[in-house]
Amino acid sequence: MLMPTDIYGQVAGLFINRDRAATLQSEAVTSVTATWDGFNGEAHGGLTRPSCSRVLRQYPRRGTEIRNTRQLTILSVEELAEIARRLGIPRLRPEWIGANLVMDGIPELTMLPPSSRLIFEGGASIVVDVENGPCNFPAEIIEAHHPGHGTAFATQARGLRGVVAWVEKPGRIEPGERARLHIPPQRLYAPAMAG
Repeated sequence: MLMPTDIYGQVAGLFINRDRAATLQSEAVTSVTATWDGFNGEAHGGLTRPSCSRVLRQYPRRGTEIRNTRQLTILSVEELAEIARRLGIPRLRPEWIGANLVMDGIPELTMLPPSSRLIFEGGASIVVDVENGPCNFPAEIIEAHHPGHGTAFATQARGLRGVVAWVEKPGRIEPGERARLHIPPQRLYAPAMAG
C-alpha cells in the first residue's frame, strides 16, 4: 500500500549522541551504520525502550518496556533554517537539538505521515513514527551559543521539529546519499474526529 513518490531527499548531515545522560547534543559523523537497533553507537538506540512522559496516556507507569520507535531524530535543512529565522539567529546547528539525520529537499518533513519510508540508494530503509514535539532541552544549548534566543525554541520550533523514526532495513548511510520518500494512503479516521 505504500506509494513511492517523486520526492527525493539528500543526506545533509549524520549525527550520533553517544551519552544522552550527559547531553542532548549530538556530534557529526562521516557515515553511519543503520542496524535493527538504530544508528550504531546512538544512545537512543535499541529494539525496546522504557516508556516516558510522551506515552503516559498509553502506559501510565513510566519505565514500561515498549518497542523503540524513537531510535532516530530526522530534521530538515529547510525547517532548521526557518527555526533559526524565527529565533533571530544566523544558524541553528542540528546537533544542538539532538539530530541524527538531516535531510535536504523533502518539503514539510515534519508533516510526513506516520509509516512513511525513506528508502536510501544504498538499501537502508527508515520508517517515520510521528512528529517530534518541541521540548525545552535544546533551549539551554541554544542559549549558550546565542544568549537571549534559546528560551523561545519550544514555541518557535512547533511544527518544524522533525520526526522520530526507526530502522526497518539495515545498511550504511553516507552524506550526499539520496533517499526516496514512500508514503501510505492519506485519510482521516473519522470516528476519532467526532465530538
